[in-house]
Amino acid sequence: MWDIILLMAPYAIAYSCPLMITALGGLYSERSGVVNIGLEGLMVIGSFAAAFTITTLGVPVWLGLVLAMLIAAAFSLLHAFASINLNADQIISGTAINMIAGAVTVFFARNITGSGNIRVSGLRRFDVPFGLSNIPVIGPFFFTNTYATTWLILGIVAFSIFLLYKTSFGLRLRSCGENPQAADAAGINVRRIRYYGVMISGALAGLGGATILVTYSGEFNGSVAGLGFLALASLIFGQWKPLGIVGATLFFGAATTISNVSQIIPEFAAIPEIVIRVFPYVVTLLALVMFSKSSAAPKAAGQPFDHGKR
Repeated sequence: MWDIILLMAPYAIAYSCPLMITALGGLYSERSGVVNIGLEGLMVIGSFAAAFTITTLGVPVWLGLVLAMLIAAAFSLLHAFASINLNADQIISGTAINMIAGAVTVFFARNITGSGNIRVSGLRRFDVPFGLSNIPVIGPFFFTNTYATTWLILGIVAFSIFLLYKTSFGLRLRSCGENPQAADAAGINVRRIRYYGVMISGALAGLGGATILVTYSGEFNGSVAGLGFLALASLIFGQWKPLGIVGATLFFGAATTISNVSQIIPEFAAIPEIVIRVFPYVVTLLALVMFSKSSAAPKAAGQPFDHGKR
């Protein structure tokens, strides 16, 4: 059994990291008071931007990741403008982002390749040096057969914990999602902070989509297989907290990995395939049901802000 866990661990972590960074992006947006269900579309934009810049423009992979973040952040301005300036329904606006992103990227991809698919030579796995991969238990789990993007994403999560809870920006961001009228009375520009939250959300979701491309996918095909919605579920399961998101995404990543590798592991051969296939989705639904009553969502998330209203 231990050998099976060690076999699955690198794949579970690699699958969890794009979920983790995308859910973290959703946290920035919702903590500022803007619900962003457009994470799926923003991931698609990031995946396409990385595929286009790396393959067509010939930029290095790491620069492609940066450009994917910038392009997805710029695309998220559509959602920010509709939600913040026009006071549009944020659910409808996020749905529109998902629809537009899928249509636009597939259109351009078909014009580039003719098929709509763009193949990319991504990152290679490696063992972390300095003997870290030889540490008992921890080494095989975290420092063996890993991607560089894993450590980038974990670094962003650690920085986000500091930014959200130890800086004035984090305090202002969270106050805009809890009580924007009080924040406005204290002199905080609520609309500006919400723009920052949505743009950071777009950038991190774009990084999530690009990470899928340059790690285990290797091809843009106009979809991220619903991982943006699973990231939303992870955000709720994680109670809108960075460490909660880490735990939730690792949990969902492990469940999905079990589903994906079940057919090549003899211990899972006796379980009907349909049970294995629906396992991660059933786990997601059960988790949402269990934690829905104890939801700690920002109180003003999804509510339009009127500067003149007290």
